[in-house]
Amino acid sequence: MTKKPHDADVAFIQALAELLRENDLTELQVKREYGEDDSLNVRVSRQIIQQVSAQVAAPAPVAAPAPAAAPAPTAAAAPADPASDPGAVTSPMVGTIYMQAEPGAPAFIKVGQQVGEGDTLLIVEAMKTMNHIPAPRAGTVKRILVDDGAAVEFGAPLVILE
Repeated sequence: MTKKPHDADVAFIQALAELLRENDLTELQVKREYGEDDSLNVRVSRQIIQQVSAQVAAPAPVAAPAPAAAPAPTAAAAPADPASDPGAVTSPMVGTIYMQAEPGAPAFIKVGQQVGEGDTLLIVEAMKTMNHIPAPRAGTVKRILVDDGAAVEFGAPLVILE
């Protein structure tokens, strides 16, 4: 009798892994209750950081042959690897980006805005918890690298402070 639920659990986990691949997800967590003292708690995850960097690197050659000579080197250098910028603020977790405290409210930051150390730059929602991402130091918002409602990976650059 113990073998049959085990086989069903393995099939369930394989189905979750397939769901992860088919929907291009990075993580799934499911808890199955079988009885009062019997449950299965499964977390299936994968890293796709290489795909993210490949997508970021692809626009660089397209931006380089721009007709204006001065903006082209800046545009080509910036998208190549924003995470290597010394002013990059990276995501401490996997989650969903929110640029404002609630729908309809003004955004926490805008390009060119001065921020102080500890000011909220944006929110990363992870597992129904809203995590305010503070500015690590005072400075000016040079670039915002994410969109409201976008999914973000651990270590992904979010904002560049100057």
